[in-house]
Amino acid sequence: MDLNITELPEDIPVLKGMLSGAADKIRRVEKENNLLREQVLLLRAQLFGRKSEKLTSPEGAEQQFLFDESAENDSEQKSSPKTKEIQAHTRVYSGRKPLPADLPRIEVTHDISPEEKICACGCEKTRIGEEVCEKLDIIPARMQVIRNIRPQYACKACEGVESDGPTVAIAPVPKQIIPKGIATPGLLAYIFTSKFVDALPYYRQETIFERLGIDLNRTLMSTWTIVISERITPLLDLLHAEILSGPLIQADETTVQVMNEPGRADTCKSYMWVFRGGPPGKPALIYHYEPSRSGEVARKYLEGYKGCVQTDGYAGYNFLDGLDDVVHAGCWAHARRKFMEAIKGGGKHKSGSADMALSFIQKLYAIEKDIRERELAGEAIVAERRLRAEPILEEFKKWLDERVTRTPPQASN
Repeated sequence: MDLNITELPEDIPVLKGMLSGAADKIRRVEKENNLLREQVLLLRAQLFGRKSEKLTSPEGAEQQFLFDESAENDSEQKSSPKTKEIQAHTRVYSGRKPLPADLPRIEVTHDISPEEKICACGCEKTRIGEEVCEKLDIIPARMQVIRNIRPQYACKACEGVESDGPTVAIAPVPKQIIPKGIATPGLLAYIFTSKFVDALPYYRQETIFERLGIDLNRTLMSTWTIVISERITPLLDLLHAEILSGPLIQADETTVQVMNEPGRADTCKSYMWVFRGGPPGKPALIYHYEPSRSGEVARKYLEGYKGCVQTDGYAGYNFLDGLDDVVHAGCWAHARRKFMEAIKGGGKHKSGSADMALSFIQKLYAIEKDIRERELAGEAIVAERRLRAEPILEEFKKWLDERVTRTPPQASN
C-alpha cells in the first residue's frame, strides 16, 4: 500500500486503520525477508562452506562460519588473549606398521663377490651377521582354466551283445551354479566383489580382462549377475530372517538411478533400502532395491518384527509408532543436522536456541566417544548411558518442551 500524505483522510479511525494495515504489511515483508535471508545463507554455506558439521569447541561457542565477517572483526578487537593450561602428555609416534607375519616370504640374498670376502691381510672374512630389509610385492591377477575330465568306461566283453543296461559308464556332470557356463564360483566372486564392494563397473572389468587376454564382455557379466541374483534368493531369505531375529534394526533409503529399466524413464528416481540388524556382535546387512520410496516397502520388510527400529525422520517410517511390539528410535545425526542448518542459515544473527541444543547433543556425543575409547561392551554400555546420558536427555527434553510453546510453527519445520 503506497500512502501519499496529501491523500490521507481526515477521519482519525480510518487513518488508524490504514496505518495499522501498513504496519502489518511491513511486518510480513520483514518476516519474509528474514526467511529468505536464512535460506540464502544456508544455500551459500552448503555450496561453498565446509561439509563437516564438527564443532570447534566443547560447548560449540566458538563455532566458525563461512562468510561471517562479524566473527572475524570480533576476534580482531579482542585486547587480551585468553590463556589455557595444557596438561602434560605423552606423544606417541606411529611408524610404519610391520608387514603381516602370515604372508609368504621369499628370501633373496645379496652377497658380496668372492674377491671381497678376502681381507687385505690375505685371510678369509667370517660372516658375523646380516641385515634384513622387507619389501612388499604383489603377484598380478593370473587367469587359469580348470579342465573337468570325466573318464569313460566300457566292457569289452559286451561289445556287440545286446544288454539291458548301459555299456558305457561315466561320472555325472559336476553341479554348476550357472549350467553350461564357463564361470567358476571363484571367478563370479571376483567379478561381484569388484563390482559391488570395490565399485568397479563391468566396462572397466572388461578392459582388465582384455589385458589378461580373456574376452569377457560386460553383457555376459551382467547376465551372470541376473542369474546369480535368482540363485541366491534362499541366502537372502536367511539374511532377512537373521535381521528380524535381533533386538535392533537400522533402516534407511537412498536414491539410485537405473538405466534402461523396463517401463521407466532413465530420469526416474529409484531407491535402495538398507536394513541392518541381527544378533549383537554379528549384524547382517541387506541392500533391497525398490523403484518406490513408499513406506509400504519398510512395512512389508519389517512385518512381524518385535524390537527397536532406528530410522531418520522420513514420514514413511511413521507406521512404526503405531505398533505395540516395536520401539521407534530416532537418529541423533539427523536431529543434530537441523540445528546446524539453523545456525548456518542465521549467519551473523546466530540462533541461541540452536547453539543450546547442539551443546546438549555434544555432551551425548562426548559420552559415546568415552565409551568407545574405554572399549566398553554389553551391559557396561547400558549402565554408562543410564548413569551419564539419561540426566542430559531429561534436561534436554525439559528445555525442548519449554521452547516448543514459544516457537512459531514455521520455524519448527
